[in-house]
Amino acid sequence: MRAIDRFLNYIKFDTESSDVSGTTPSTEGQRVLADALCRELIDLGVENAHVDENAYVMCHLPATEGYEDAASVGFIAHMDTSPDFSGKDVKVQIIENYDGGTVKLGDSGRVLDPAEFEHLPALAGRTLITTDGTTLLGADDKAGIAEIMTAIELIIKGDVPHGPLAFCFTPDEEIGEGADHFNVEAFGTASAYTVDGSAEGEIEFENFNAYGAKFEIIGRNIHPGDAKNKMINAALVAHEIVSMLPAGDTPAHTEGHEGFYHLTDVEGCAEKASLSFIIRDHDTDMMRARLATLRHIEKLMCEKYGEGNVKLTLREQYRNMKEIIEQYPHTVEIAREVIASLGLTPISNPVRGGTDGARISFMGIPCPNLGTGGYAFHGPYEHITAEGMDACVGIVMGIVSAYAARRA
Repeated sequence: MRAIDRFLNYIKFDTESSDVSGTTPSTEGQRVLADALCRELIDLGVENAHVDENAYVMCHLPATEGYEDAASVGFIAHMDTSPDFSGKDVKVQIIENYDGGTVKLGDSGRVLDPAEFEHLPALAGRTLITTDGTTLLGADDKAGIAEIMTAIELIIKGDVPHGPLAFCFTPDEEIGEGADHFNVEAFGTASAYTVDGSAEGEIEFENFNAYGAKFEIIGRNIHPGDAKNKMINAALVAHEIVSMLPAGDTPAHTEGHEGFYHLTDVEGCAEKASLSFIIRDHDTDMMRARLATLRHIEKLMCEKYGEGNVKLTLREQYRNMKEIIEQYPHTVEIAREVIASLGLTPISNPVRGGTDGARISFMGIPCPNLGTGGYAFHGPYEHITAEGMDACVGIVMGIVSAYAARRA
């Protein structure tokens, strides 16, 4: 079975995660997919496949006879889709022999336009998969799951020699919790790769340092007719806080290694209000400076409106994996060599986001990120090609063979 066939099945599962449920997994649909993946693995002959209480799917392929001393390696992908845009009831458009031009996304009024997505002409001649423009597609990261599953099938049915292999499908990566209950000891490999990137040929090892920040504001709601020198309008205080941040340090104005403050949610009225941000920067010192700016704003607001009227909560989400991967350069070198051997150009850009691999790297398993062949994640313009997915399967297979030739 090709990866695209599996992918088209997996996107039927509604696995949008939720950052407000307080459970693991955060949504029941992820557990439904986890159970289905476990059954599929068992049907492929992976008898040790199992789902734990937190809906992590894990399995191992013992080393081929004679390869017990080969280096171990693992592959990881996540089951949830972004809560930024609906992933329920996905309706796909399959365009064979795509011409590289503009694609109408159903009757949504949206189009894939090469003027905006400059890589589209390079996909000409392939089988392009999009949605009808009303949902995201789910390539992030069900494409990664499909590619790993297809590789497992090829390894088993093709009797491909390999060292110790481990595989895991995680919940809740999109809300920064994908590694919260990842069992490093049970996974058991010395190196791993997440398959959670964009174009085929990507090998990413540098990502944002990431924090979540929330300001909670308590106002003093007085009748407007008698409010002079008495009212504290929490909604206006929220506006004041936003105005104190650099206007150019937003996702819409930054690129490459440049960090940002991203206001994700605003709630409130005169009585109370809240602001939720995600804070990102590749540079650790710059991240410290950004956090110091937020703490300083909290201090100024409390001095102006009263101690306790403005409360800032900061939560670390993940760190830049480059700090760890630099100590294990073979993980990147092997992937680059495999990608080049398949006629592709290795791509290593700084990730303007994060993966489970960022946190897992700091948990003791260096874990760079591989591309999936997908583009424009987290929204209705998401798309992927069947051929790109095939290439990613080939990359996973090549890495398996490369580690089989490497001693532990």
